[in-house]
Amino acid sequence: MRTTQQMSITLPNEMAAQVKARVASGEYASESEVIREGLRALMARDNAVEQWLREKVVPAWEALQNGETESLSGNDIRDRLKAEHRKVTGEE
Repeated sequence: MRTTQQMSITLPNEMAAQVKARVASGEYASESEVIREGLRALMARDNAVEQWLREKVVPAWEALQNGETESLSGNDIRDRLKAEHRKVTGEE
């Protein structure tokens, strides 16, 4: 049973040039290899976002919903950042 599938794709000229340049530089053996590496990077990014959502965002949201923590408004955050900046720069 075949483990690969041939596809035809269309890329903007700039992207196609990047693919060809990476093969020409010897960094990759083929255009398919460049595309596979790009897809691996995309999948890794998606996995990292999923993990962040699962491990950080969901627990923080649940803590907020359960009253275990308080939320801050955008203005509160901005005020805290300004105060911290003044402290660091000595502008108090």
